[in-house]
Amino acid sequence: MSLVKRDGSRIPSISSLFDDFFSRELFNWGNSNFSSTSTTVPSVNIRETADNYEVEVAAPGMDKKDFNIALDGNLLTISSAKERREEKKEANYTRREFSYQSFQRSFELPKDVVDEDKINARYENGLLYLTIPKKEEAKQKAPRMIEIK
Repeated sequence: MSLVKRDGSRIPSISSLFDDFFSRELFNWGNSNFSSTSTTVPSVNIRETADNYEVEVAAPGMDKKDFNIALDGNLLTISSAKERREEKKEANYTRREFSYQSFQRSFELPKDVVDEDKINARYENGLLYLTIPKKEEAKQKAPRMIEIK
C-alpha cells in the first residue's frame, strides 16, 4: 500500500524507506573517500583565509619523502607512493609480505591568485600541511569608507 498526497504525488511506503536505509553504506552517506577503483584516498581539509589557502591531507603511516607536490599553472597535484617489503625465514618456511599504497589528488586553484614561489609544505603526525600564499594584489582588503561630498 502506498499513500497519495492531495497533489497526487506518492508518499514512499515504510518498506521502501527501510530498503533505502539498509541498502546504503552505514557510515558513508555522501562523503565517499573511495576512488573509482575502490581504493581509499586521503581526506582533505581546505581552508581559505585572507592571506592563504591552507590544505591538510590525512595520510598516516607515510614519510615526507613519499609525497610529490606539483603546481602546474593553477592545478595543484598531491600524490604519494609507498612500498613496503618484508621477508622472514624461520625453520621450514619462508614468508614474504609486501604492500603498496598510492594516491593522487588534484585541486584547481583560482587563476593568478597564488604566490607559487612561497608555497610551504610539511608532514607532521600523519598530516601533510600545505600553506599556499595569495599574491599581494589578490588578498582581500579591508572595506574602504567612501566620503560623501
